[in-house]
Amino acid sequence: MSQQSLPAHSAHAYDAAAIRVASGANLGDTIAAAEDCEIGDVYRLDPQASSLSLLLLPARHEERCQILADGSDIGMPGDRLELLSLLTLMAPDGDKLDILFVRHEESGADFAMPLSPMVARVDYTLLAAQTDFSDIRIADIIHASFASGTMVTLPGGAQTAIEALQPGDQVLTRDHGPQPIRWIGKATLRAKGSFAPVVISAGTLGNLGDLVVSPHHRIFIYQRGQQRLGGTAELLAQARYLVDDNVVFRREGGFVDYYSLLFDQHEIIYAEGIPAESLMVNQTTVNLLPEELAEDIKTRFPGLSQLQHFGTEARREELDAASREGIFKRGKRS
Repeated sequence: MSQQSLPAHSAHAYDAAAIRVASGANLGDTIAAAEDCEIGDVYRLDPQASSLSLLLLPARHEERCQILADGSDIGMPGDRLELLSLLTLMAPDGDKLDILFVRHEESGADFAMPLSPMVARVDYTLLAAQTDFSDIRIADIIHASFASGTMVTLPGGAQTAIEALQPGDQVLTRDHGPQPIRWIGKATLRAKGSFAPVVISAGTLGNLGDLVVSPHHRIFIYQRGQQRLGGTAELLAQARYLVDDNVVFRREGGFVDYYSLLFDQHEIIYAEGIPAESLMVNQTTVNLLPEELAEDIKTRFPGLSQLQHFGTEARREELDAASREGIFKRGKRS
């Protein structure tokens, strides 16, 4: 079952009062609609704030709102959330965070919906505030996703485009040989901001063609020699941390179809000939999925206890301190 066919999708929100200006022109003010924000203000999330779980249904295409479904922590089923503004902020490490500022029409209460995780006690500087964001979908963001056209290795070495795969098809894994796909997720998103894919140019990591993945997707890197990040030979690096704006870069513009593959275990598969992770099932992952799909996954994977594949998690700071060229296999993008 594709995500598009499901009746509702999940999201998380905070009361607007939980996110306030910690430094800047509007010191002490809560996060607000674009016209009431000041570029350069620094926001913080209250460490005592609790996130609210929402189940949302889309309204008609021309309406800038979402409809609350049964099971949401606010309002009543059928209530409307008006989409007022899209705010783009930046954390100290350079990561971008998009927040949708919305209003519960029936109560007039305002809420902030981060489109990727927001961390308490971290300063987020407002870079942009806009009201023209009609092409951005509030969708279930699956963190380990390959763009359409990605060639996946099958048992025996043959390759096929990810969009041609079906649940039950066998895929070659690094550690467990041929394994059947249990579920395939698909989401179509505007390739902008935090949703813009990362392109790893052909040959950069030994990949046969350009590998295009979601920013949080982790690539498996086997390190040889004595100089090893993290002290182990096996490294997992989020694609966004590999960006050098030369051979690895963000590609904005248009839309991107993201596909995720789920197996009985968290696997390392081969995409464009190089190892990369599959979707890992845990409570965080499932919380990003629509309720019906989440229940199906809970049935298939009791306890949600998939363990991450062994490997040191590469931090941005480590990659900044070390030369990325040390793990890249070729030079500059032409």
